[in-house]
Amino acid sequence: MSTTQSERLRGLLEPLVAARDLDLEEVEVTPAGKRRVLRIVVDSDAGVQLDECAELSREVSQALDESDAMGGAPYTLEVTSPGADRPLTERRHYRRATGRLIKAQLVEGGELVARVISVDDEGVDLEVPGVKGRKPTARRLAFAEIAKARVEIEFNRKPAAASASAPVDADADEDLDDDADQAAAGENDESKEEA
Repeated sequence: MSTTQSERLRGLLEPLVAARDLDLEEVEVTPAGKRRVLRIVVDSDAGVQLDECAELSREVSQALDESDAMGGAPYTLEVTSPGADRPLTERRHYRRATGRLIKAQLVEGGELVARVISVDDEGVDLEVPGVKGRKPTARRLAFAEIAKARVEIEFNRKPAAASASAPVDADADEDLDDDADQAAAGENDESKEEA
């Protein structure tokens, strides 16, 4: 994508995205056979819902139809949120990863796997997990020390210590599961009525 087209697209899209309190993370045009794919990645501190992507897609489509930013060749529009493996490149990415485990490649070499505790303008406060029964340790990394980083997906994250010490009531868990199933069924019925 030429810089001129990239700048035109960003100039057109940023106000539409900002009006929805979202951040425009990426704009990418790639060839796909006889067509092109315009992929727009948006995010926010609260995450992005599917309905928000659909509404934004309609607005972007209309704005693109009214402009010449994509030229005359056919294209497919995709509006999406970033994947879990997205690189952490901005301070807001680290802020959104607070509480999550990240893997950072360090400028000096080596890598560090740690949990993000807090983020400020200069860097990140991390909790490095203990090894072989040792307690976790705190570590501070300045953004300048990080060559690249991304969130590590955790499939078997252990619950917090506070919840582990609470008594377990098996009947209460079943009631919660039943309530969740009923709520999900109710949402599905409402979705069908709207369609």
